[in-house]
Amino acid sequence: MLKLVILLILAIILGSLGSGLFFLIRDKGGSQRTVKALTVRIALSLGLFVLLFIAAALGLITPHSALPVF
Repeated sequence: MLKLVILLILAIILGSLGSGLFFLIRDKGGSQRTVKALTVRIALSLGLFVLLFIAAALGLITPHSALPVF
């Protein structure tokens, strides 16, 4: 369930990044829509970061090393 939430938040972050790029190209810097889209992306990214820390602290996810420990 938590993995699904994480993937959903990542998809929304990518969508917000795409909409920011779209508004940047379309509006040519003439509106605040690009700033709002990128602000949403930053807020979602910070929220995801906090969620990952809380999940790790509660033991819902366990961090692991990419290299095996001998």
